[in-house]
Amino acid sequence: MLPLLESRQTRFEDVLADAAEYLMGQWPDELAGVRFRWADMPPSELAPLAREVPQWWVDHRERTITVFRLPIQRLVQLHVDDDWHKRVAIESCIFRAAAELIGREPWEIAPDRYRHH
Repeated sequence: MLPLLESRQTRFEDVLADAAEYLMGQWPDELAGVRFRWADMPPSELAPLAREVPQWWVDHRERTITVFRLPIQRLVQLHVDDDWHKRVAIESCIFRAAAELIGREPWEIAPDRYRHH
C-alpha cells in the first residue's frame, strides 16, 4: 500500500485546525461562535485597504477569521526553512488574527505558543 500524500494545503489546514482548537480552549468565551477559515489568496477587494499582501482578514461583524495560505507560505521570510518554522509562521498569523478579533495582544492569548516569525 502506498503512503498517503501530504500536500502543503493539507499541512496548512491541519495547523490552522490545531491552532484554532488551542485558542478556543484558551479563550472559550471570547471566541465563542468564531469561525476560522482559510483561502488561498485574499480577495481583490482587500487590495485598497492594505499596504502589503494580507496574511489574514478579521471580520468583526461576522466573527470570522480568514487566513490566506499562499501569502503565508510564499512571502514569509523564515530564517530556517523546516517544518517546525513553517508551522510557527502559520500559527503566528492565526494567533495575531485572533488577538485582533478579541482586542488582545498575541502573546496574551497564546503565552506558551506565540512566537513571532
